[in-house]
Amino acid sequence: MENFFATPLGTFVIIFAQCLAVLGFVMVSLLFLVYGDRKIWAAVQMRRGPNVVGIYGLLQTVADALKYVVKEVVIPAGSDRTVFMLAPLTSFVLAMIAWAVIPFGDTWVLSDINVAILYVFAVSSLEVYGVIMGGWASNSKYPFLGSLRSAAQMISYEVSIGLIIIGVIISTGSMNFGDIVDAQDGAYGFFSWYWLPHFPMVFLFFISALAETNRPPFDLPEAESELVAGYQVEYSATPFLLFMAGEYIAIFLMCALTTLLFFGGWLSPIPGLPDGALWMVGKMAFFFFIFAMVKAITPRYRYDQLMRLGWKVFLPFSLVWVVFVSFAAKFGWFFDGYARWVTGG
Repeated sequence: MENFFATPLGTFVIIFAQCLAVLGFVMVSLLFLVYGDRKIWAAVQMRRGPNVVGIYGLLQTVADALKYVVKEVVIPAGSDRTVFMLAPLTSFVLAMIAWAVIPFGDTWVLSDINVAILYVFAVSSLEVYGVIMGGWASNSKYPFLGSLRSAAQMISYEVSIGLIIIGVIISTGSMNFGDIVDAQDGAYGFFSWYWLPHFPMVFLFFISALAETNRPPFDLPEAESELVAGYQVEYSATPFLLFMAGEYIAIFLMCALTTLLFFGGWLSPIPGLPDGALWMVGKMAFFFFIFAMVKAITPRYRYDQLMRLGWKVFLPFSLVWVVFVSFAAKFGWFFDGYARWVTGG
């Protein structure tokens, strides 16, 4: 058996099995994310939420997914059929392949590359094409307006996210997620994590992640009162399911990035308890809870407010922060807290 795994076919089998494991984790998590999102929203509004299908309604998301799968796919007569069908597939596939470089433990990663952050940023930047393709191919003005809104919004906040990540890269001296987590493994435990030295950027990153994933209060591309549900209004059945799955997978990815960049990844916050993948998943679930609470308690922004926040507030602030971190790392300010490649955490 060991000889088999040393062959090219054996290597392919191992990689294929690892890909299935990551895919399975993300898709199973997706079922619970949608369920949790609906339950949290219901609790804030003092109602029960999903509670009929399965124990405590746990199978409601499965039932909804099956409903979409068995429904007829309706394609508008005037649409570009090829692009219309490729758009949701593009959104789903791009959201999935970003997980190839997300580590869940010291060695629990599908592809441990040195430019992991660059890879994730490049893939997440391409996700806007799925939205644009869907809005344009529908041959309707409301989906098209929704897709243009989404493109402008995602590009605006990707700039801020990129600059915030640059500050973390400067502190670590590496674009590898494993190195970033290792740099946060210091003698002070929870207080060695990057949330403390990069404290203002945690909030900017989280808010930018909300805008990047079109989550409330920044769900302007899907504003039902203005755009009749935006870029996916002409979609039904499985294509609509792929759009929604891609959106939730991107949200969960942002939770993973927040955990890795600022909150120690798989490191234990409690001294004496071992590090591990359970800490990573637990932190991701916590940040998704915050995502869901923001959706439940905040009103939607106007589009001009959204763009002003991105370009006139977040962009200048993140630029100034990159300059500050650069000087702090160069001159060793705050006990080399911004130059972890020197101190080793």
